[in-house]
Amino acid sequence: MSANKKKHLDEADANSSSEDEDIKNDDNNEEDDDEDMDSDDSDGMDSESFQEKEELQIEFEGRAPVDPDAEGISQLLQRLVPRAQINCNQLADLLIAQNFVGSVICQCMDDGPESETDDNMVEDDTIFGITSVVNLTVKKDKPVIEQLRKYLTERAAKHATKQVQQQLRDLLENEQQHVGLLINERFINIPAQISVPLLQNLHKEIEAAKAKKMKFNFGTLLMLVKFHRKLGKKGKPDEDQFTNAEEELLAERSKFSFEYMVDVDSDWPEDEGGLKPYRKLLALEAKQLPQLINDIQSYINGE
Repeated sequence: MSANKKKHLDEADANSSSEDEDIKNDDNNEEDDDEDMDSDDSDGMDSESFQEKEELQIEFEGRAPVDPDAEGISQLLQRLVPRAQINCNQLADLLIAQNFVGSVICQCMDDGPESETDDNMVEDDTIFGITSVVNLTVKKDKPVIEQLRKYLTERAAKHATKQVQQQLRDLLENEQQHVGLLINERFINIPAQISVPLLQNLHKEIEAAKAKKMKFNFGTLLMLVKFHRKLGKKGKPDEDQFTNAEEELLAERSKFSFEYMVDVDSDWPEDEGGLKPYRKLLALEAKQLPQLINDIQSYINGE
């Protein structure tokens, strides 16, 4: 997509709400309940109405990232690598600079009266997600890419098997077969359906860039994905819950992977319920991306 061309994401569920809005509404509902407990409901609303979460009706569209998106992109990236020594502002700028590849998810602006309320509740410049790729081989001398490569190799040294450590080193040291970092990050309440058109568009943009002899001819795509683990009790197995549902399938299709627990302030609404936040690094065959997208579509459809 060009910077001035927008793509309507019809596949995405319009009935989506942000994590922050849910938390905010919960707090407001508790305050309202306390204030109205002894009242005679003079406004005509019963007490149950204050206990209902307000659900935002939002339509999304994908477009190329632009400079004003930098802060929103950076915040999404920070959630992917919490507490890491990675300059997410620089990485956001790098993704924006290659505006011929990648998309951000933003609110579809509708001037109709029906959308007026929702538009007022969500800031116009909110970035709900980003789907993109960056070359870890060609751009390895850039400070933020150096930081990313170091972060991945250090995590592998601590949490991966010797075999996986060697496989990762071989990938990152191979100057002939380029490695890309695939980024697929979004607010947790946005459904998996939105990933299909975004990944399809990314693949088309990669192919167009390759046709122009640009450095997007990847042999392998590395991808960091988020999941939470609920420890099994009384002999039951652990249960993993992927933040982006489609990434569970990608994890099953990876050439190799390793996982590690992360320390976050608030990465999941139910952290207090025994869910432990993890990250998993996947190594995917770049040439398999079209088939992976088809598999995601089937996975979402329950086929």
